[in-house]
Amino acid sequence: MATAHDHRRSSRLHLPHRSASAPRIRTDETGPDVVAGSPAIGAVHTGDVAVAGLRVLLGFVFLWAFLDKTFGLGYATASGKGWVDGGSPTKGFLSHVDVGPMAGTLRGWAGEPWADRLFMLGLLGVGVALVLGIGLRLAALSGTAMMALMWIAEWPPAKHLDSGKPTASTNPFTDYHVVYAISLIALAAIAVGSRLGLGALWARLPIVRGHRWLL
Repeated sequence: MATAHDHRRSSRLHLPHRSASAPRIRTDETGPDVVAGSPAIGAVHTGDVAVAGLRVLLGFVFLWAFLDKTFGLGYATASGKGWVDGGSPTKGFLSHVDVGPMAGTLRGWAGEPWADRLFMLGLLGVGVALVLGIGLRLAALSGTAMMALMWIAEWPPAKHLDSGKPTASTNPFTDYHVVYAISLIALAAIAVGSRLGLGALWARLPIVRGHRWLL
């Protein structure tokens, strides 16, 4: 016959013991524990693939621009007018800057050998860094500077060129240059090089460990 004491004891909440077959792992240093095999693990993996995919695709944008301007693949740069053929990667674009606070300065840079070399080195460096997942901080810095100059060259706030012709600008502030720059900064901030990239190996190199800005 159950006593009142037995009834009170059986009505208490009994917490189940943690099973040894359900190990818990941490997705990061500060986040909550996640049970292995739970849907959250799949979400983390999917997020890693998505972010790594964004990194590689953005890197290919820069890398393709370098290849097209170097070899004249017939897209933005006509065949036979590539850098290897003696063409200038900057002359066609900068010589037609007709609006903005730096229009005269940028036109003066058009076709200059130093401008061609810096521009092409930037395209190649940022492209390779993003595709491989290495040196993302430096890639974000140089890529953002490049995008800022190109944004100023196109000057989206202007509705008309100095000649009076419409600029065809669709947004006075945000265009693809701004989107690319913010994406570069975000990718570097969350250190996505180790996700389907060589960032982890890159970080172990002695020169990188001694110069953290190379991460």
